[in-house]
Amino acid sequence: MKIENTKAQMRKGVLEYCILSVLKDDDAYVAEILGTLKDAKLLVVEGTIYPLLTRLKNAGLLNYRWEESTSGPPRKYYGLTETGQLFLKELNTTWNELQNAVNIVTREKTQNNE
Repeated sequence: MKIENTKAQMRKGVLEYCILSVLKDDDAYVAEILGTLKDAKLLVVEGTIYPLLTRLKNAGLLNYRWEESTSGPPRKYYGLTETGQLFLKELNTTWNELQNAVNIVTREKTQNNE
């Protein structure tokens, strides 16, 4: 089993949550979203993010608007809908519960092995 495959699957599992979190305070266009994710060491390419943004939009969690750019074509800015904000709130709770559970399990295993 290759560790890189497992790492990639773990990142994919939280990508939707991370994208919604990036958009929680302000709308952003794809390059900004990608930049934030890359800064956090979540390796994401445009080919991955566009289908995910479309899926989130189709689920009613995101909306978008076009905005003229001074340095090129218009940009599509994504933002959370009210449903998206509520969904993110639920994901925050779930993430905290999951994080606590994983910490308990991994801490117990580590302490038992010492």
